[in-house]
Amino acid sequence: MTAPGLFPPGSTVGLMGSGQLGRMFAIAARRMGYRVHVFSPEAGTPAGQLADLEIAAPYEDQKAVERFAAGVDVLTFEFENIPAPSVEWAAAHCVVRPRGEILHICQHRLREKQFLADAGIPVAPFRAVSSRAELYEALETIGTPAVLKTAAFGYDGKGQRKIGSPAEAERIEIHAPSVLEKFVPFAMELSVLVARGLDGETAVFPVCENIHRNHILDVTIAPARVSAAVADAARGLARRIAVELDLVGLLAVEMFLLPDSTLLANELAPRPHNSGHYTFDACVTSQFEQQLRAVCGLALGSTELLRPAAMANLLGDLWLDGEPNWPAAARFPNVKIHLYGKSGARPGRKMGHLTALAADTDTAAAMVREARASHTKNSRG
Repeated sequence: MTAPGLFPPGSTVGLMGSGQLGRMFAIAARRMGYRVHVFSPEAGTPAGQLADLEIAAPYEDQKAVERFAAGVDVLTFEFENIPAPSVEWAAAHCVVRPRGEILHICQHRLREKQFLADAGIPVAPFRAVSSRAELYEALETIGTPAVLKTAAFGYDGKGQRKIGSPAEAERIEIHAPSVLEKFVPFAMELSVLVARGLDGETAVFPVCENIHRNHILDVTIAPARVSAAVADAARGLARRIAVELDLVGLLAVEMFLLPDSTLLANELAPRPHNSGHYTFDACVTSQFEQQLRAVCGLALGSTELLRPAAMANLLGDLWLDGEPNWPAAARFPNVKIHLYGKSGARPGRKMGHLTALAADTDTAAAMVREARASHTKNSRG
């Protein structure tokens, strides 16, 4: 007899969202014997290419959402920006993990910041802004430099603007609810993935060091090149946030490491994260399998890092001169190639990634950059 809330292999897992995160989740799920159904507004998607069933319909289509939910045992998410009513419609027909309330918090920067502050989690000073008058008031309190961010639908630097002086505010139009944050002169950006099961068990992955280019993640290095004390503090902070959320699933916590070794929580994502792609090759349990285990009520897997690793994103810019030279990348025996099955490469679009494994982090980081540079030289004759 199956325990309540447990969905063993052979069950059907539903996934809302069908991009590359869903694709890798589907690989992990099918490897363990699960059936995978995906729902998103598009067809022929990265996750849909590997799913048992792909449904293309708007998230606002109540009947389509309800039919989809009725056909799965448990539903989870590839990204957090699912409309709240859609989650409620689904929850009437199947188990939903993580809870809709968690998505509601994490899909809105102001709710997210306020949740963290109320829980006593250290964050950069912030204020809600919905008009230019409120922006002036917030700048008087927070000072400059500061960063103005739209409260909803912001990622990869979208919807963000740095304000260097109060005079710059005169040229800014506020078109949507926003958050003004004190600009933090951080020494490093870190992220930590933590999973929490139905029984409250937690499993925390190694701390990652993230390097961005043009506000988009460029390279992730694992483990981060920080002291053991900082790593322990970062892992503890991520675990604490997962407990405060009463999470069942996977959570990515992005953090700023300040020069004095202080940590500030920056953003939360209650699903797999770009910075955790290295786990697919370098950890005993990938972030995708861990998400599956958590939402299905299984025991969590080991987060042990088998070898130091570095991951480099492959953006559509690399396709400007034609298809990249994949045989060149394949000549690096310790580099793994991951392509997402997307058509229509364009600048800034995440088309795939490379992961390098090595004896130390510096070697892994140098190797993954070299492999990316070499395979973009289209020299196939």
